[in-house]
Amino acid sequence: MRSLPVRLDAVLVQALIAAALSFAHLHDLASAAGQDGWKAWAYPVSVDLLLVAAWRRLRSGGSKAAGWCWFLVALTASLGANVATAGLLDLGAVPAWLRILVAGWPAVAFLGGTLLAHGSTAEPEAASAPSPVPAPAPKPERPAVEAAPEPAPSPGTPVPPALVTHARKVADDHRARTGTPIDTPTLRARLGVPLPLAEAIAAQLT
Repeated sequence: MRSLPVRLDAVLVQALIAAALSFAHLHDLASAAGQDGWKAWAYPVSVDLLLVAAWRRLRSGGSKAAGWCWFLVALTASLGANVATAGLLDLGAVPAWLRILVAGWPAVAFLGGTLLAHGSTAEPEAASAPSPVPAPAPKPERPAVEAAPEPAPSPGTPVPPALVTHARKVADDHRARTGTPIDTPTLRARLGVPLPLAEAIAAQLT
């Protein structure tokens, strides 16, 4: 079985060396500032994690202001430790202001990490206007049922004599009350017959 060749990236090796040296410088500075034991090792871890969180925010494509801000803060802490331990600072007599900065760093790192991890990583989307509720489709109107035309009496069919007699009494009563001959619509209403039949009866009353 052939073994896969191990390919070393020069940039990755250089990054690991730089991270290890910076890690050691931060540990030495924290130890000189009175943070002994496991606390001295926790300081470089917090600085590196803040750098990683800031770098991820910058690569996320969202709002980059917070990413650059905390990236510069962590980078300043790392570079400051590197410069301070390069012989420019007496680690046996660390000044009080540096002890204050080292003691306050955990709170700063916690705040930055929380804001980077739980802050908004994308621009807020514009609030879209609520889509209008579609109006219900109108119910198809039923076509008006046209009244069937009243069948006209056949020309050869005579009107029943009894109906003519009754219509004549109705017409006489109407003339006696109003003094005018009865018209066809009134006769139709009084007899309750279709209009063609009323017209045929009216024709026989004249």
